[in-house]
Amino acid sequence: MAEAGLVEASPAFSSSSSSSRSPHTLELPCAVVARPDGTAWHGMARQGSWELGWRLSPAPIPVVFGLLGPALGCRVGPGTLTSTCPQPEEDEELPVGCGEPAGAEQPGWERAPAAAPALEEPCRLVLSTPSSILRDEEIQELGPHLPPRATQQPWRLLYCTGRDGFSLRSLYRRGGPPGSPALLLIRDTEAQAFGAFCATAIRRSNGFYGTGETFLFSFSPELKVFRWTGRNNFFMKGDVDLLMVGGGSGRFGLWLDGDLHHGGSHPCETFDNETLSPREEFCVQDLEVWGLA
Repeated sequence: MAEAGLVEASPAFSSSSSSSRSPHTLELPCAVVARPDGTAWHGMARQGSWELGWRLSPAPIPVVFGLLGPALGCRVGPGTLTSTCPQPEEDEELPVGCGEPAGAEQPGWERAPAAAPALEEPCRLVLSTPSSILRDEEIQELGPHLPPRATQQPWRLLYCTGRDGFSLRSLYRRGGPPGSPALLLIRDTEAQAFGAFCATAIRRSNGFYGTGETFLFSFSPELKVFRWTGRNNFFMKGDVDLLMVGGGSGRFGLWLDGDLHHGGSHPCETFDNETLSPREEFCVQDLEVWGLA
């Protein structure tokens, strides 16, 4: 028997079966685990090149560590050294933490697979009714570029020239609540589709308004998105005769006149955008404004 609280260990490569201590014997403090009914568990421990094999006696064993026992539902006491690590009976199962460590050299043990990271659902743009300007695949392509808050519920059509006529004043009246984002879609007479995501509703104002979430985009024919550069805060401005999105040095990223028949697009400092339409000045074929339902 080893001294209470100690086990004897021999190098893993040693084949000696002698019970007497050798110059290679190492004494290590050890707590060993037994079941409450007095039957014994067994196991193996390693430290560097040293390998410990141990088995508990079948007799009831006094408790020497009061904290580990209650946590495992077991009693803890000293054990005797064996030269191998015996296997449990066929109907026994080792308690968690009392068996051999898993490793490539020990078949039959498998580590629990690492939890896969939760896959975020991609942002989707959902319109409550079909758009007369963008196709379904273009709508889905644009969706991931919108902020997450803008994809949590369907968008409804607030204004369209085919239903409400060509009037900037009508657009302002139907622009939605001030704090709600808006999606401006335009198709010109050359069938080019482009527009703007507006962080707040399109409205009349004395100065520029909006946030850095605002961006311009075009399908020419592939989607191009032009985000805020941080150079200025000229996001949006609206008056009776002119709606402007982006600006700097007297040029606007996108502008529309009061009757919504004519507009233009120029590279601007706010978004560092390309010209959205094939021509810097264009004629409007269709225009839609969408807002959150």
